[in-house]
Amino acid sequence: MSEEILINVTPRETRVALVENGVLQEVYIERERKRGIVGNIYKGKVSRVLPGMQAAFIDIGLERAAFLHASDISSSILSEAEDVSADKRQNEIADLVREGQDILVQVIKDPLGTKGARLTTHITVPSRYLVLLPGENNIGISTKIEDEDERNRLKNIISSSAENSEGHGFILRTVAEGIDKHALIFDQKFLSKLWVSIQEKIKSAQSGSVVYQDLSLAVRTLRDLVDDQIEKIRVDSRESFNKLQEFSQQFVPHMTGCLEYYPGERPIFDLYNIDDELQKALDRKVQLKSGGHLIIDQTEAMTTIDVNTGAYVGHRNLEETIFKTNLEAAQAITRQLRLRNLGGIIIIDFIDMSLEDHKRQVLRALEKSLIKDHAKSNITEVSSLGLVEMTRKRTRESLEHVLCDVCPTCSGRGSIKSAETVCYEIFREIIREARQYDAQKLLVLASQDVVDLLLDEESASLAELETFIEVPIKFQVEALFTPEQYDVVLM
Repeated sequence: MSEEILINVTPRETRVALVENGVLQEVYIERERKRGIVGNIYKGKVSRVLPGMQAAFIDIGLERAAFLHASDISSSILSEAEDVSADKRQNEIADLVREGQDILVQVIKDPLGTKGARLTTHITVPSRYLVLLPGENNIGISTKIEDEDERNRLKNIISSSAENSEGHGFILRTVAEGIDKHALIFDQKFLSKLWVSIQEKIKSAQSGSVVYQDLSLAVRTLRDLVDDQIEKIRVDSRESFNKLQEFSQQFVPHMTGCLEYYPGERPIFDLYNIDDELQKALDRKVQLKSGGHLIIDQTEAMTTIDVNTGAYVGHRNLEETIFKTNLEAAQAITRQLRLRNLGGIIIIDFIDMSLEDHKRQVLRALEKSLIKDHAKSNITEVSSLGLVEMTRKRTRESLEHVLCDVCPTCSGRGSIKSAETVCYEIFREIIREARQYDAQKLLVLASQDVVDLLLDEESASLAELETFIEVPIKFQVEALFTPEQYDVVLM
């Protein structure tokens, strides 16, 4: 499988596209004014403790207070801040933190919608091959490294190094598999020095300030996304290309040859029609090659995906048609989850299948497609209603939330009142006003479609209304009014 990464850099925005066999699979967008804060470490101040929710709100200097649940509080971090007994750490949130207390926290979820950032005191600092766990003494290894000899080799390297005497724990990331001892020790030394510098900054930092900020999106791409499957990394900014080269030579030297500066006049995202794919990813309907389609609806609590045969009529029988549509849909759904960055609870309504073997094959196809997904997910069996429930880890805003605002006309409903409905609302408002006030004349301000309907199809009803209230009614089109807006003015 051919994999390539395209990095588009402009002064205010950086976009990264992961392309597999010429097809866009994932996109990451970072804007200067709305840069993600996942991974940032803050010296926060407890602003409010909520025993009923077993949580606390922490002021980290953002517009909204961040959220810290009791389960995300590390006993080792708390013991550094104050004398808290081991028994109390297992009790109520009020026993663990107090209002006004300074506390070191790390963001694990960006602010989403009206919710503040999600925090933890289990601090982690990642590098290319390792993740530093300050104050811990254990060594963990990614479960994706399955070879037992390799797991033992990696653990022995880290546990026997001089850096391990600093009293820190480490997690070996998946990309550490097969990496030589020198590179791992270098990474370990780098993280230990970085943590010393963070501790120095903590001492002088004010409450509500950041003490460690994660790398820029372009550099994080090299650190987190690049593996042996990536054949080429193209960057359209000379400055960013030079920074990536420096980082690569220091931390991932074997990938330096894959880096390529793209000076072409044609925009880099036009190489694989990335912008067109992004536009399609904002549509509610996703067309399948067979003629079937998906309907994807995002709500605040969950995302629902409905599979339909559409124009696909099959070749043999109904069950075979449904089975093939669901198989194709399983792969398409996985791509849409990655591309749109859909997270949280996801409900998939596959077309009902009567054969158990078909259900198992569709589920296996879905699970197999999710192997390439960087986000962790869990899938249930097909329910009695024919639904598949799954969860996908969400740490940042979905593509729709990054690129779009709520429609000011419908306020996110996805539909607006018809002109006929608004007309009848105006009739009721006119009667209400005429009964309440002694007006010589009424002026109705409304949108063009509503006024046209009132003066045309509803003209007879309007004449009856004027006779009933014995007050003349005039109309005026307001170009800036939405279809639902109107005003009845007394004159």
